[in-house]
Amino acid sequence: MLGAGTLVLLASAGTLAFGAARISAEQAAYRAPAAPTCVPSQLNRSDVLPGTHLAVSPLPDSYDASARTQVSLLGAPASDISAVSVSGSVSGSHTGSLRAYSQGDGASFVPSHAFVPGETVTVRGHVRAGAQTSPFAFHFVIAHQDPITYPPAAKISRDYNEEQHFHSAPSLQPPVLAVSTRSSAASPGDLFAAPYSGPGPNGPEIFSETGELIWFDPLSGETSATNLQVQQLSGKPVLTWWQGYIPPQGFGEGEEIIDNTAYQRIGTVHAGNGYKADLHDFHITPSYTALLTVFNPISCNLSSVGGPAGGAVTDSVFQEIDLRTGLVRREWHSIDHVPLTDSYSTPEGSSDEWPFDYFHINSIDQLSSPANTTLISARNTWALYELNTTTGEIKLRVGGRHSEVKQLGGSGTAFQHDATELSNGTITIFDNGAVPKIHPSSRAIVVSLQPAAHTDTLLHDYEHAAPALSAGSQGDVQALANGNLFVGWGAEPYFSEYSASGQLLYDAHMHGSYQSYRAYRFPWTATPAGRPSIAAGGTSGGPTTVYASWNGATTVASWRVYGGSSPHSLAPIAQAAKNGFETTIVAPHAEPYVAVQALSASGSTLGTSLPIRG
Repeated sequence: MLGAGTLVLLASAGTLAFGAARISAEQAAYRAPAAPTCVPSQLNRSDVLPGTHLAVSPLPDSYDASARTQVSLLGAPASDISAVSVSGSVSGSHTGSLRAYSQGDGASFVPSHAFVPGETVTVRGHVRAGAQTSPFAFHFVIAHQDPITYPPAAKISRDYNEEQHFHSAPSLQPPVLAVSTRSSAASPGDLFAAPYSGPGPNGPEIFSETGELIWFDPLSGETSATNLQVQQLSGKPVLTWWQGYIPPQGFGEGEEIIDNTAYQRIGTVHAGNGYKADLHDFHITPSYTALLTVFNPISCNLSSVGGPAGGAVTDSVFQEIDLRTGLVRREWHSIDHVPLTDSYSTPEGSSDEWPFDYFHINSIDQLSSPANTTLISARNTWALYELNTTTGEIKLRVGGRHSEVKQLGGSGTAFQHDATELSNGTITIFDNGAVPKIHPSSRAIVVSLQPAAHTDTLLHDYEHAAPALSAGSQGDVQALANGNLFVGWGAEPYFSEYSASGQLLYDAHMHGSYQSYRAYRFPWTATPAGRPSIAAGGTSGGPTTVYASWNGATTVASWRVYGGSSPHSLAPIAQAAKNGFETTIVAPHAEPYVAVQALSASGSTLGTSLPIRG
């Protein structure tokens, strides 16, 4: 079926009722132009259809819809939406199904076959509000996708000392984490990162505050991971991350992963409408929906902004996905709301291979105040945008070429990432300041945005003093429960925690060429579903050395070793306190077979390995 994103739970589909609605002469005459236009004639229009409560996507009169799009109708129960018909100017009438959102506030028409690039699609239907039923109609144009190529990743020379190595888990090979500052005033919790671009395997990873590995999921080939964090799903903690392919153009094409506290896969979230999920942001909401980003390169005539007439632009998109059905509830495109001329990047020299990445969305945050507001950050316009969540319209621009607030005290950013509202209404931002270098170094900042006063004031900034860091990409700021801030320095493989007053309380870094798009600190308790791992060795007739580990376990306090003449006749022979990720235990004498048992602080058994030859 076309159009829908997916998770693990699919609701039953509704049925489609066909019908017709009257449309204006202006709408009937609307046609896609022959040239590959991608920008609508009216920017920043509402996605709510006049005379209705329906917020729709694709946006009416836009030129950027996917050929595999569904038609999202949000704002009325599915039972109030009827007589929906969808027709392409080339492909003709489309059959499909009208499928309700699990939240009860809308439905998507999911077509049974794809549209044709360049064609105009007309949607008609009726919506009931109380006792009155009104017709609606709107149009949009299907974009020509820009098929960028996927060159193989550059080979990285391997440095054995950049990676950790374990006898009991030889396939892991995570990066070494060196801890240089560790204060008792730092927050409790473990470090969450997703190292890539180093000599070892990429993958999501959890470290202890001492730098010891807790969990690593090495990915194969050129698959990378980003944005590993703890979120809540149905009131329970879950581990989420993005994984997929990162092309040289600097975005992601992949999927969002959800694991439980046993590291078991309970969900895989895909972008809808034929897209692949981007690496930059993913949030699970209390309404059982998810917000995720998409980067969408499309063909576009860029001659009006100094680029090639047969050029391409990377449109930044975010979607809200219904996690129970996989349907797209909302879809927002930067190119429908923000002029290409607002970019600090240039279209000159862009091509099909290197589209004009004019916006580059990197964070989405639904604000508690003001209500019905979504805050997004765009790297290449140096701006934050407050959107009306319902209509998609930009209400306020902060920074960039056309800031609608005065930036005071040095609050201006360049190439920034990760704008997040705190509980007191202030906003944290990772201000890269490069590349090219605009600020002396990167920094984490806290600002006070006062729309009524038209001001954006810097309250605090945090820089890495030794060494000074200038992160040309990536990075994040996390507010911790005790008021401290945790900073991931992106392209610079450092992780730091600061007190509210700016004192450095924790500092660590990965060696060599590794990077991590974001980094976080969370309390985490987990017991893996799999067994502990074991390795053993020794000289003939001498004592047996046993190596024990359990990838992802957080409550192991000690290890008990069992030995015997056969796998079925083992008895306890040694015990030792857990010592790092892998604990080495020397048995008192040679054993033909050995196994290990993980014990909690109270001495209860958490897990037992398979027996192996000693």
